[in-house]
Amino acid sequence: MQFFSASSLLLAAGLFTSAIAHNIQLPAHGRECFHEMLHRDDKMTVSFQVGDREFGGAGNLEIDFWPTAYAQQLGRRGTTWEGITNPNGQFEVNEKSTSNGDHSFEAKYDGKYIYCFGNEHWGSSSKEVSFNVHGIVYVSESEAAQDPLESEVRKLSDVLSQVKDEQSYIVVRERTHRNTAESTNSRVKWWNIFILSVVVGESVFQVWWLRRFFEVKRVV
Repeated sequence: MQFFSASSLLLAAGLFTSAIAHNIQLPAHGRECFHEMLHRDDKMTVSFQVGDREFGGAGNLEIDFWPTAYAQQLGRRGTTWEGITNPNGQFEVNEKSTSNGDHSFEAKYDGKYIYCFGNEHWGSSSKEVSFNVHGIVYVSESEAAQDPLESEVRKLSDVLSQVKDEQSYIVVRERTHRNTAESTNSRVKWWNIFILSVVVGESVFQVWWLRRFFEVKRVV
């Protein structure tokens, strides 16, 4: 019976605490906003990694991660912010521009929590954003299971979710680094071709000039 209880909890933990992986493409000067409905004392984690699918991109992987309630006001002041707002418009997370992040907090109020990704102030190229959202429903101590095995299963489920997130971010980083390496190799190739063309052209010109210089002209 104990095995059945642990198995059931593992399934429930997978349903309630597993990360929902999302991949979005932020166009130049674009934004995407999302929201989660939380109850008081629920836990929420938003983690993200910025990449670039475009070959030969500019290399700037910074985006804005800010609350929609203040987006227009801060935009007028030329300031970019990153964060999450609660239903009262207060910041749960407040940072400046970044290419990755992992933000956790406990909900202080019931309602909608909004978070946005923006590419409005960072170059003219599109960027790929891979992000995950974890949600842990609050359970009071009186309702929580007393079995220590169930508590360990919850912790194991959370660790597995973090490992899964990191694996998805590794894929994004690998693609970005590969694009950078291929772009660098392409630039080196074309630079070498240009240098080789200059050397060949200079050699041909020198041969022609020397032949013209030593040419003997005879008057018949």
